[in-house]
Order: sequence, then C-alpha cells, then structure tokens
Amino acid sequence: MGQGDILWQHGSMHLGNYRHLIWDWNGTLLDDAWLCRDIMNGQLGRRGLPELSAERYETVFDFPVEKYYRAVGFDWSRESFQEAGTEFILEYEKRKKECSLQPGARELLAHITAKGWSQAVLSAYSHGTLEEFLGHFEIRHHFRTVTGNRDHYAAGKVEQGLRMLEDLHVAPRETLLIGDTTHDAEVAKAMGIDCVLVPCGHNSVARLQACGAPIRKNLNELRLE
Repeated sequence: MGQGDILWQHGSMHLGNYRHLIWDWNGTLLDDAWLCRDIMNGQLGRRGLPELSAERYETVFDFPVEKYYRAVGFDWSRESFQEAGTEFILEYEKRKKECSLQPGARELLAHITAKGWSQAVLSAYSHGTLEEFLGHFEIRHHFRTVTGNRDHYAAGKVEQGLRMLEDLHVAPRETLLIGDTTHDAEVAKAMGIDCVLVPCGHNSVARLQACGAPIRKNLNELRLE
C-alpha cells in the first residue's frame, strides 16, 4: 500500500505502518444491522416486548449476545437463551442473502489485495456459514484466513483472535483490526493490535467514541491511495 499520509480522528494513523488487516464481518463488511434489528423486533413482538428503534438497537447491542438479549427484555425463567438464539439464527439464515456488502467494501478489498497486503476475517458468526457467505459474495479469495465461532451464539471472539495471530505469525505492531462495535475494540486490545472503528453497523458513534479508538465515518474513508 502507498505511504500517503492518511489522517485519522484522535491523531495521525498511517496505514503504511501496517502489513496485515483483520476485518470484522457483520456490520463492517456486511450491511446486516437492519436485518438483525428487524428479526429481533419480530422476536420481541411475539413476546409482547417493546420493539427497538435503530437508535436504541445501536445503543444496546453488545457481546456476549446473551447480555444483549437480557437488556432488551428476554426472560430466561420463561425460555433459554439457546432457544431464543436458535430462533434468531434460523430466521437470519433464511433472510441473510437480502443483505449486501457495505458501500465500497468490494472495491476496497480488491485494492488492498492488489497492493499485496494480507487480509483476514475474524467474526463471531459461525465459521462454516461465514465461509459460505464469503463465497456467495465472491470475495473469499481476498483473505489469507477466515475465523468464525464454533457455534451460532456469538459469545465473542477474543480467543479466536489470539489464536489467529499465532497461526498467521504476523507482528502485532504491523496488524490492524477494522470493526464496527465496542467488542472489536476490546478484541484488538486483547490481541495487542491497533484498531479503527467504522459506525456503519451495530453500535452508535457515541459508543464507539467512548472506546478511544480512531473512527472513520464509512469504508469509503478507508480508501487507500
């Protein structure tokens, strides 16, 4: 990648310092927050619970996802998280191809590949379905490795991130994680790598700003020259 000066919020961050980019999937590369909120509102409505506005959703969505379910009113004395989570996932899997990539994602991935940098995906999404979905969008070839969760329940991805660094043999100081949630900032911190956050997915700008990580408005502002 070029060595051009790209100024980021909260100071100067030059992409020329990095050689490996780790991408979050849901909300960062995939525009699916609207679908997740729509499915959740269906679940809430069936339980007589208040639906979520887009603003409320971005405020309460969190990891582990079980914590988020409790925050919006699910009662585990009436049902289990596994039952509610499976209900969500079955609907998500039926409708996921209604989603598209974030604006500029395909072009940015291709540009990074052309520049010779390595890329990976680190996601809380189930690994097998993640691989399939990347293939659906015909972008799997851009990634040196893809790591998802062992199940659908999205407990988090710190453990997978640490293992990814070991397997890839990349220097933490040369690695950047790009995500859309406060959890991505937590994961990057645990991995000892830098992070940039893009408020185009599941968390609000205010929540991301509280992490103290650099923020860009959208993927087009990550355009690399």
